[in-house]
Amino acid sequence: MSYYLSPRFLDKLAVHITKNYLDLAGVKVPLILGVHGRKGEGKSFQCDLVFERMGVGVVHMSAGELESPDAGDPARLIRLRYREAADWVKVNGKMAVLMINDIDAGMGRIDQFTQYTVNTQLVAGTLMNIADKPTDVQLPGSYDAEPIQRIPIVVTGNDFATLYAPLVRDGRMEKFYWEPNRADRIGIVRGIFERDSVSSSDIENLVDTFPTQSIDFYSALHSRLYDEQVRQFIQEIGIDRVSSRVVNSAEKLPDFRQPNFSLSHLIELGQLMVEEQQRLQELRLVSVYNNLQSNPASQSHSPTQTHQPQHSAVSSLQPSPTPSHSGNGMAAQGNGATHRAVTPRSTDLADDTLRTLQNILDGGQRLGIELVDARRFRTNSWQSYSMIQPSANALTEAQAALSACLAEHPQDYIRLVAINPTDRRRTSEIIVHRP
Repeated sequence: MSYYLSPRFLDKLAVHITKNYLDLAGVKVPLILGVHGRKGEGKSFQCDLVFERMGVGVVHMSAGELESPDAGDPARLIRLRYREAADWVKVNGKMAVLMINDIDAGMGRIDQFTQYTVNTQLVAGTLMNIADKPTDVQLPGSYDAEPIQRIPIVVTGNDFATLYAPLVRDGRMEKFYWEPNRADRIGIVRGIFERDSVSSSDIENLVDTFPTQSIDFYSALHSRLYDEQVRQFIQEIGIDRVSSRVVNSAEKLPDFRQPNFSLSHLIELGQLMVEEQQRLQELRLVSVYNNLQSNPASQSHSPTQTHQPQHSAVSSLQPSPTPSHSGNGMAAQGNGATHRAVTPRSTDLADDTLRTLQNILDGGQRLGIELVDARRFRTNSWQSYSMIQPSANALTEAQAALSACLAEHPQDYIRLVAINPTDRRRTSEIIVHRP
């Protein structure tokens, strides 16, 4: 299988690697190349294709190796791996690079709650020192006066703004933002489906149908096409015999026929995957789970309230049940209904709140109502209460849902969230009630 290698990507890495092995008089060449961009766009994979194409040796490191219970171990490991790459060049007579994947996951400051450890400081300081003195990289406890081979460093990540600013400054790190254009996306997707005889026109239509999806979406779509055959295989041999059939079996592994790679089938499965993404982005079940973990007493009022937070997240058109903090709300009983069967306490909405509701819905956006108690407010762990779709009676429905929420949760923070229905991104978050 011949995978697609972007000419822009190849040019950037090839120039950076080669330039670090040349002796350019009076030119200070940055040692580190930072490849950053959206998640799932194939940054690491494109790097691997470049290294293979150029015949470059690679010493790999991951973000998980940048932290340790013992202070100083990650910094020492970076120096060790750098010297390993230098030795590889001496032994093999070819270029080599040190590759650190997802560096921002290992040493980035995501928010004010991210712990900044001694190792984080030492790793940043070590990389800065290597970038400044690339031929004088020593291991702790020893000193070698002989200069070593200069080794270019390639790091990947999503957001380099979370890294220590002096590390990413010009002169130490050269930045390359990887955002595949339409031609790149078509070429990469064509490589994924190369063995499956999918026509070029179908590849283009597939990419144009999901223009905002990352590259790994198409790889996952390709894998999902085989789910039906694997499911049928499990049913034929029995689920209790799957393990013995596929592991240490005298029989060879089964051969699966080529799935249906028609454009309509690809788009159908792709839409199902997009719907799963939307649920993940909009429902925010992790906030519901965190609230349950932090306040288990709220689940013990009645058996029917145990799964109510999940109902509140799943319901998108009606206000749905959540555990009542004030004791004034009464959830629907009996058959597990997902809507509220109570008459909320009369709550007059302020004029500015009504204007906010109307502005969100008049703009054709989805309206989310979220709440959080005072303790979880500090960690920004909001719980979804209701999701209102734009419709003819959306304003009335939103007023009723917000009034019910205000009546049942007077001691909680409550906010309104506007969600763009096109790309499912939050355009605004407005707190309308503070305890």
